[in-house]
Amino acid sequence: MRPQSLTPLFAQVTALPGIGPRLGKLVEKLAGPLVVDLLWHLPFALIDRRNAPTVAEAKAGDVATLTVTIGEHLVPRNGRQPYRIWCSDQTGRLCLTYFNGREDYLKKLLPPGDIRVVSGKIEIYQGEVQMTHPDHVVPLDQRDSVLRVEPVYGLTAGLTQRPLQKAIGAALERLPDLPEWQNAAYLARQRWPSWKAALAQAHAPTEEVDLEPRHPARARLAFDELLASQLAVALVRHHNRTLAGRSTKGDGRLQARARASLPFELTSSQKAAVAEIAADMAKPERMVRLLQGDVGSGKTLVALLAMLTAVESGAQAALMAPTELLARQHHATIMPLAEAAGVKLALLTGRDGQRQKKATLDGLADGSIQIVVGTHALVQEDVEFADLALAVVDEQHRFGVHQRMALSSKSHAVDLLVMTATPIPRTLMLAAYGDLDVSKLTEKPAGRQPIDTRTIPLERIGEVVEGISRRVADGARIYWVCPLIEESEEVDLANAEERYRLLQARFPGKVGLVHGRLKGAEREATMAAFADGRLSILVATTVIEVGVDVPAATVMIIEHAERFGLAQLHQLRGRVGRGSAKSTCLLLYAQPLGETAKARLAIMRETEDGFRIAEEDLRLRGAGELLGTRQSGLPDMRLADLAAHAELLEAARDDARLVIERDPDLNTPRGEALRALLYLFRRDDAVRTLRAG
Repeated sequence: MRPQSLTPLFAQVTALPGIGPRLGKLVEKLAGPLVVDLLWHLPFALIDRRNAPTVAEAKAGDVATLTVTIGEHLVPRNGRQPYRIWCSDQTGRLCLTYFNGREDYLKKLLPPGDIRVVSGKIEIYQGEVQMTHPDHVVPLDQRDSVLRVEPVYGLTAGLTQRPLQKAIGAALERLPDLPEWQNAAYLARQRWPSWKAALAQAHAPTEEVDLEPRHPARARLAFDELLASQLAVALVRHHNRTLAGRSTKGDGRLQARARASLPFELTSSQKAAVAEIAADMAKPERMVRLLQGDVGSGKTLVALLAMLTAVESGAQAALMAPTELLARQHHATIMPLAEAAGVKLALLTGRDGQRQKKATLDGLADGSIQIVVGTHALVQEDVEFADLALAVVDEQHRFGVHQRMALSSKSHAVDLLVMTATPIPRTLMLAAYGDLDVSKLTEKPAGRQPIDTRTIPLERIGEVVEGISRRVADGARIYWVCPLIEESEEVDLANAEERYRLLQARFPGKVGLVHGRLKGAEREATMAAFADGRLSILVATTVIEVGVDVPAATVMIIEHAERFGLAQLHQLRGRVGRGSAKSTCLLLYAQPLGETAKARLAIMRETEDGFRIAEEDLRLRGAGELLGTRQSGLPDMRLADLAAHAELLEAARDDARLVIERDPDLNTPRGEALRALLYLFRRDDAVRTLRAG
């Protein structure tokens, strides 16, 4: 159970003063639905309102807080003119200017003859001191509430600073006194404040330096978040390791047959990965290993050889992919090799007919089907295995912990191999997986050509279309990817549909369109037509995983490449260069380019090394955005900046390891405090494994 003391922080944001249902929706969009989410929404800038000159001393461009007597209201005769209010102090006149101001509202806010404190940016217009739309207008007795350094928070459309500041102030008043969960010696060495004091300080910066990630208050909060994340990972892993495992050993005969049917040799990193996985499977503990490799580095083949080890030992193996498209693709890749090895392979998806599905389920239950490839249909209740020894999960960031665990729980002590084509920098690997065992595939398979990557301004799109007309005539296959604008599927779709119309007019009957809203069958029909050459150009949005493997595709055009992250550009580029023909990737960009976008496109031209690209992406964008954290299943860091706090991440990992060694059930006083920390950062899954364990 979540500790009682945390209850006030897990109330809805609408419980805070000034946040009704309308603002509640906006706050939820910005930070999250709960009070605790607002506490993690730290200010990114500050405004110093302590500058309180007389009107005569006020300087243009400064933010100033003035105490003035309200004079005449000049109500405009038409809506195009501004509403002006003249005010004064003993040294001179000030004009307050409002556009589209309402007379009844402004006369109530600024009654003639009264004294008011106004704060905002000073302008000099035609020799007069002026302030347009003051940020604050309060009576004299509230002057001190304005004369302060004000935190500035990130906003969303429709939300302004004032109600957000007030709500965060109220959230801070709800902070409970919690027992200290940090190691006392480490805390003293770092000279960090307590958790409660750190939050109060982080939300009340007085100097620019207070906004730095290394400021003691911010560093303390970042460490709390990293520790919660590392401890959660360590607990789940400890739990999995302490469950009885099984030793799975193969004799190599099926693998030898599969390898003999290959037209090429395995790369040295593939051989190393196969050996590492086999050694893990042979151990009595359960395996949890990550297989990392760039697009096209041959992960599926390594996974198949691991699955054949399980079959050689008399057991079964399963491979789960996030989409039907990817599941079918894996099935197609594995099929000829499974046949060569003499192993029975099946495909299980949500769209199988009743008869086919029953045959597959019967085969899995009686053990006659030795390897199955499928979507999350594999984790449904009615799927039973005779003896599942190895579960392989592809593009694991698309699955929740529960789906992975559900597949692992289909049998006794299932080994888990997780695959990802997203090269993850070491810092992020640590953040997401703790010290998970990793096998990396670093080379491309033999015969793959380097991809010629070029950057071209959008104004030259006509030349690009001319250029591809020659390629189409030669029978080339071309991807044309349209961007995602502001995550709006509508605009995104309009882009792709417009591009599709223009290209279709130029190349009638040769262009297909795929996007996230098409029905699965329709999308697959278009993909199939592209794969077998009936279509030459495939226009796609990024909403879909362009997870098709079309070795004949040799041109990738990415429109508005400056809007994509490096990891995404790299993923998309990896869709070409899969055969032996020369491939090209054209990155079309809109001018002018910002510094980050320039650097991003330059790296794409320089290298195809996914790991280097991932490290650069982390450096350029910070971890929050890397891989678009939401979709990647990497922990969504609100307080820690993995680029700035890398050494804190290492310290958090070491601390979590020590805790697990000394107090794996979190029963000591510090352990109890750490449970509160896990709940605070919503790492409840880890607490549940404690109870389950």
